[in-house]
Amino acid sequence: MASLLNPYLTFNGKAREAVEFYHSVFGGELKVNTFGEFGAPDPATAGLVMHAQLETPQGYTLMASDCPPGMEYKPGENITVSLSGDDGDTLRGAWEKLAAGGQVRMPLEKQVWGDEFGQLVDRFGIPWMVNITGR
Repeated sequence: MASLLNPYLTFNGKAREAVEFYHSVFGGELKVNTFGEFGAPDPATAGLVMHAQLETPQGYTLMASDCPPGMEYKPGENITVSLSGDDGDTLRGAWEKLAAGGQVRMPLEKQVWGDEFGQLVDRFGIPWMVNITGR
């Protein structure tokens, strides 16, 4: 089996909402487990997401969880999710959905290296880069 590299995102009580949003953007199979399913006795944390995994038809894997109690939550630090490839229609569609309610930092447009590239922060504070390879 080949090694895989994928982002793991941490949220402060919004992991379920976030992964369901990403599921609506990319499709695929979403699995969500809560702390309660793994025996967390505290009712305040039982419904929080311990682990979520989205496997998409495009081959993307996205994992997420809520920040466990006692750990510091720092949204968007040390992570950027990069989408790249040559399927312009799919990547432009993802860009539009991710940008809705978010902040575009660099518009998705042709760059000096020949590809279309853009950067944004989605409505959950997660930074994204999209690169559409020129042909």
